[in-house]
Amino acid sequence: MRRHSRKLFFAILFVAASIVAFTVAAPLYVDAQANTVALPSPYKASAKAYALHSKLFVADLHDDALLWSRDILIRYSYGHTDLPRLREGRVSLQVFSTVTKTPKALNFDSNGADTDNITMLAMAQRWPRRTWSSLIERALYQSEKLHTAALNSEGKLRIIRSQVDFHDALKMQLDGRGLLAGILSTEGLHALGGNIDNVDRLYVAGFRIAGLTHFFDNEIGGSAHGLRKSGLTPFGRDVVGKLEAKKIIVDLAHASPTLIDDVLAMAKRPVIISHTGVKGTCPGPRNISDAHIKAIATAGGIIGIAYFEGAICDLSPHGIVKAIQYATSIAGVKHVALGSDFDGAAKSAIDTTGLVLITQGLLDAGFTESDIGDIMGGNIQRFLMTQLPER
Repeated sequence: MRRHSRKLFFAILFVAASIVAFTVAAPLYVDAQANTVALPSPYKASAKAYALHSKLFVADLHDDALLWSRDILIRYSYGHTDLPRLREGRVSLQVFSTVTKTPKALNFDSNGADTDNITMLAMAQRWPRRTWSSLIERALYQSEKLHTAALNSEGKLRIIRSQVDFHDALKMQLDGRGLLAGILSTEGLHALGGNIDNVDRLYVAGFRIAGLTHFFDNEIGGSAHGLRKSGLTPFGRDVVGKLEAKKIIVDLAHASPTLIDDVLAMAKRPVIISHTGVKGTCPGPRNISDAHIKAIATAGGIIGIAYFEGAICDLSPHGIVKAIQYATSIAGVKHVALGSDFDGAAKSAIDTTGLVLITQGLLDAGFTESDIGDIMGGNIQRFLMTQLPER
C-alpha cells in the first residue's frame, strides 16, 4: 500500500509539473524564442538624431504584443515592446493588433485554413475557455487585456476610440504627461466567424482598424499567402461596406493583389497597409507592388513599413530606411509611416527602444526634419484625426 501511495504521489507530482511547464514555462519560452532582434539594445545615435527624435510624435501601425502572456505595463528582457520600452523609444501612439488564428507550418507562399496554432497557445496561456473554440472571443479577450492594462496604467496608457479621444490624448502629451495612446486592430476578419453582426461587437469593444485577411484565405477574400489568393467575396463586400459606415479603418496588410484591387475599387474612404515591405527593395509575396503603393497613396491612404526580414530583406535599420525611401519615391512622403510588426513571432531589426536609429537613418539619407516628422508619426496623426469616428 505504501509503495502504491508513493507511485501515486510521484504520478501526481509529474502531472503537476507538466501542467506548470505547459501553462507557464512553455508560453514564455515560445515568446522569447519567437520575438527576437537582429541588433540588441542599447542603441546609440548622434546627438542631432536624439534631439530631433525627442521632439517627434512617433507612431507605429502594428504590434502583436496582446497575443503573449506578458503584462505590457512591465519591462521585459525579451520581446519587442512593453509600456516602459515604448516610452523609452518616445512612442506616442501604438496600434495593438489581435491575432486570432495562424496556420501550422506557416509560410509566405501558400497556407490552408484547416489548422491553427493559436488554440494551443490560448490554452497554454490560460485564456478563458470561451476563447478556445471562438475566434471572435479571442479578439474580444485581447481587447479586454488592453483595457485592463489601461485601467492599471495610472494614466500612462489611454485607448483611443474617436477623434475627441485622440485630441484629448494629444493635449495631454503636449502637457508633458508621457501618455501612450493605444488603438485596437484585429488581424484578419475570419474573427467574424462569417457573421457580419460581429463587426458591431468589435466596434463596441474598441476596435478601430480591421485587417481583412491574415495568412490564409477567409470568408472576406483572398490572402497574399492563401491557396486561392482571390478577391473580395460577396460577404466581404458587405463587410467592407459596414466597416466604412462605422468608420473602422480598413487594413490591407496580408491581402492578395486581387483583394487589394477589389477593395480600392469600392472603397469610399482611405485605407492603410499597416505592416508591409515593398517589392522595389525586397521582392516576395509578403510585399506590395509599385502600382499598389501608388493606388493606396492616391486614395489618401498610408503604407506602414515593417522591420522583419521578409519585409525588408536587409534586417537592419538601414534596410528599414531603404524601404521607406523607396515607398516615398512612389507614394510621396505624406503617405508612408512605421508599421513594425513588433511581437509578431518574427525576428525584428530592432526593438522599440531603437526607433531613434530610424530617425538617424532618415537624417543620413537626406530627409528634412519636417519629412522625418511626417514619416515617424505625423502622417498617422493627421490620418487618424480625419478617419476615426468623431465621437
